[in-house]
Amino acid sequence: MLTNTPEATPAKGVPNHIAMIMDGNGRWAKERGLPRKLGHKRGAEALKTILTEGQKLGVRYLTVYAFSSENWGRPQEEVSALMGLLGHYLDKEAELLIKNQIRFRTIGDISTLSPDLRQRVAELEERTASFDGLHLTIALSYGARQEITHAVKQLMEDGAEVSEEAIASRLNTADLPELDLLIRTGGEQRLSNFLLWQSAYTELYFTETYWPDFTAEHLQKAMECFTSRERRFGHV
Repeated sequence: MLTNTPEATPAKGVPNHIAMIMDGNGRWAKERGLPRKLGHKRGAEALKTILTEGQKLGVRYLTVYAFSSENWGRPQEEVSALMGLLGHYLDKEAELLIKNQIRFRTIGDISTLSPDLRQRVAELEERTASFDGLHLTIALSYGARQEITHAVKQLMEDGAEVSEEAIASRLNTADLPELDLLIRTGGEQRLSNFLLWQSAYTELYFTETYWPDFTAEHLQKAMECFTSRERRFGHV
């Protein structure tokens, strides 16, 4: 993550880096009497829509919370469905990413994924490594506290001086720009162990809309709200 101190200027135009907590898939399905896995499937479709619209609007970086380190504690049937959906996404949506020159990468402890999924993740990262249309980062088996703890341990092992810059350079997001806007769907108003360090001066936007129902119009509304805010970064 870039560590330059931002200037205290009003937010204008398109946020460069947006993060999303894609919440509400299970509740969306439950309210319709459907299996939770169908909610997650519908959520994957919503992500395709947001990718396309975000690129149209000029968003350069999009980081989404797909599977947290705590999600491994969900019922095995749901975890299996999510892993199957990830595999499907890696296979079926690869052409969408390639066609639109979208760079794909992941953050989190992917060592917890199956060898097959790890290989497919690595292959898609390699295939899109040179793209610069939009940078899509998917957080898989990710936890912000774990990320910060790992960064501090690495800092100690390196014998480096402790500083904000030194810690930031050892985070999963070290090569990503500062986070401008974080959107959470589904009505909850918390970060749920997602990008805690990176969200220090991020604008937060919460909506009651469940993720499967989140559309291009919802994204535009969130961005309009962002543009209307004045970002001081602790200054007057």
